Amino acid sequence: MKKKLHEDSLHSSKTYKKLVVITSRFPFPLEKGDKLRAYHQIKELAKHFEVHLISTSEQKVEEKHIDELGPFCKAIHVFPINSLQKLIGVSTKLFSRKPIQVGYFHHYSIQQKVNKLLSEIQPDHIYCQLIRAAEYAKNYHDCPKTIDYMDALSKGLERRSLNAKWIKKYIFESEYKCLMNYENSIFEYFEHHTIISKQDKQYIFHKNRSTIEIIPNGVDDSFLKPNPSITKNVDLVFIGNMSYPPNVTAAQFIVNEILPLLSAEIKVKIAGSNPSREVTKLTSNQVEITGYVDNIQNAYRSAEIFVAPMFLGTGLQNKLLESMALGVPCITTSMANNALGATPNQEILIADSAEEFAAQIQRLNESPELKQEIIENGRSFIVKNYEWSKVTDKLVQLMK
Repeated sequence: MKKKLHEDSLHSSKTYKKLVVITSRFPFPLEKGDKLRAYHQIKELAKHFEVHLISTSEQKVEEKHIDELGPFCKAIHVFPINSLQKLIGVSTKLFSRKPIQVGYFHHYSIQQKVNKLLSEIQPDHIYCQLIRAAEYAKNYHDCPKTIDYMDALSKGLERRSLNAKWIKKYIFESEYKCLMNYENSIFEYFEHHTIISKQDKQYIFHKNRSTIEIIPNGVDDSFLKPNPSITKNVDLVFIGNMSYPPNVTAAQFIVNEILPLLSAEIKVKIAGSNPSREVTKLTSNQVEITGYVDNIQNAYRSAEIFVAPMFLGTGLQNKLLESMALGVPCITTSMANNALGATPNQEILIADSAEEFAAQIQRLNESPELKQEIIENGRSFIVKNYEWSKVTDKLVQLMK
């Protein structure tokens, strides 16, 4: 366990309520969607609460990463999850009705430490990100609690099961049913409930799901600053955690389905951390696989068009928020835009097949006027609807 205390530099003499935030992954670095959401929410919540962060972590958390959260937290507690714990946790859930991924992140030895911390802190509110963290707080009843479903995880796994084969198909189908039941049952242990989009809210099958508050993601202020002059050196770009199955599928779709319908001169960049073997195999004289990049904003800006053929997964795609904020015109699927809520043909372009993606790319390439209109309207849409301070305000009010 790591524990680091910080001076309360954000707060003056005023007394702030104690907020315990529990996450299944440490919220830095920001290479995954749940980490990004947790980091920016904590940053905003710290303006209103005394934040105590409790995180489990399957990876080593470096001191410099803890320091990134330090200015926003009164205390930080990190509990590593080792390989043996993961194996035992997953194995035990195979013979229970709880999802495997709950077992992956929840462990009795850590639960005992969390119980002790909660007894010492005596929080005024507890905020759990994702159902993976819910077990650690569900039986604590001395203060109100909020669960952030973030995505409808069961729906995402159901979609993945449709294209899976053999043993994977069986595991995915079994797990999504467990997840669906767990998302329903865990509802009862929390006073407040949040989720990332209206679309995801519809997939939480609880009789009181209408009370779930929609708290979308936002974009960092740095994405909204005037764009420096960056040379466009590729035609198309796709960005994300490139070991995440929906992103792997999207990358394969771009290269194997869309690219053959376009000119042989078209260049594609696929950027993001941890590219899987399936992704690295896509490299060619037309396709660059960068892996992790130091400046993700420049990766977006280096392309004429951002394409996101998202057919799997759930939630609001941060990649769409970021590319639109940076002034890169976006083409994505109806499913992805359902969560985003942008106006087709004004703020974003929609395509649901390889042929439609190719046609929309050609539209933008042949019409500078349309391209500029999509850029300007898309950026205005993000500024109006997706600044972190604005989208997190509802969460603050929920907890006060």
